[in-house]
Amino acid sequence: MPSLFTIFFSLFTILVLASSTHGSGTRTGTNTRPFKKIFAFGDSYTDTGNTVSGNGPAGFSFVSNPPYGSTFFHHPTNRYSDGRLVIDFVAEKLSLPYLSAYRNNKADKSNGVNFAVAGSTAIEHRFFVRNNLTLNITPQSLQTQLYWFDKFLATQGCVNMTTTPNQCKAVFDEALIWVGEIGANDYAYIIGSTVTGNTIQHLALKRSTNFVQALLNKGAKYVVVQGLPTTGCLTLSMYLSGDDDRDDIGCLGSQNRQSYSHNTIYQAKLEDFRKEFPEAVIVYADYWNAYHTVMKNPTKYGFKELYKVCCGTGGGELNFDFFGACGSPASSMCTVPSQYINWDGVHLTEGMYKVVSEMFLNGTFTHPPFDYLIKKKMQAGIN
Repeated sequence: MPSLFTIFFSLFTILVLASSTHGSGTRTGTNTRPFKKIFAFGDSYTDTGNTVSGNGPAGFSFVSNPPYGSTFFHHPTNRYSDGRLVIDFVAEKLSLPYLSAYRNNKADKSNGVNFAVAGSTAIEHRFFVRNNLTLNITPQSLQTQLYWFDKFLATQGCVNMTTTPNQCKAVFDEALIWVGEIGANDYAYIIGSTVTGNTIQHLALKRSTNFVQALLNKGAKYVVVQGLPTTGCLTLSMYLSGDDDRDDIGCLGSQNRQSYSHNTIYQAKLEDFRKEFPEAVIVYADYWNAYHTVMKNPTKYGFKELYKVCCGTGGGELNFDFFGACGSPASSMCTVPSQYINWDGVHLTEGMYKVVSEMFLNGTFTHPPFDYLIKKKMQAGIN
């Protein structure tokens, strides 16, 4: 008959093993977290600090000033919102620290890096310079972010899958690649020019899909790609448009249709990549339909103001003045940001980012579901 000590020790061991392998709720258990790092790309919707006041998108040049960051961090963090972004909620879901910006040379990058840049475009900057589209003052594009990523990979010993397969495998086997929305700036920068939307769609999609393909060729195995949101619902879009171009959710119809068309072609290309790279898990995050769903039933998600900005100038229906942007001395902030969808006219409130991230991470607006990606990663770890 076993001794009481043996029985106690056996029970203790079982309890320890059970606690170390069990994870539940929104936040993944630390001991069972599927990924050790995240690499993120995109524009201001994903940027966690690669731009500061004065060198970001034209018209939104006060990101280092209050009240940016006031809701969650309680100080500006160079995020274009009052608080957390979708990528921050992704990090929380995976029990990882918030991503450090690539340009922050002092930051700990052992849990991943954020290469996203506010104002960034899918198409290279020289295209806009060549067409005299001077509204684009941000020189970084997806090509820049890929160059930065290559430099970072080199510090990890990963040159390419041919010459350094083991080092690259070590990087990508434990990494979630998050390609945030990109391309909205490309369309915005041609407003009032002779460059057509069709030209931008062709070039932006070519650059975006080439970028995703480059990541897959490097060895990326777990990739989430966000589509464009309903860009016609952004306050700036409505500020610049007439009242005769409205869709079923009261937004700029032509612009929403443009984003929808862009996403449809993007998704078709991702399906091609799934066949070309069968070992990779490629998830599409449907920003357009997530945003559209919120707009159709805003009270369900706690929103009262659909078009009016929380942080801006002028009052009225939109509380927006391009020359009195959020963070400038002329601007002021609303009392309850979580009841607003739009933060500063182009970017969203933490409240909206939180709702959208929940729809991505725990809802039905990722294809295949985000949980499927997690499951595949956990299975790969067991095997």
